[in-house]
Amino acid sequence: MAKNTNTFEKRRKEMEKKRKAQEKREKRIARKSSSLDTESPDEVSALPEPAPDTV
Repeated sequence: MAKNTNTFEKRRKEMEKKRKAQEKREKRIARKSSSLDTESPDEVSALPEPAPDTV
């Protein structure tokens, strides 16, 4: 007996949800990494310069 068409539709919906979730995850990671890249120079410039050691 052939599978019900609802089975295929359910699978299609599940795959669509997974695809959207993966896209959101990738966007979130890209947004976090780009915000870290822009903050890095500020953090580096905020650190005091190390005093030169006289040996």
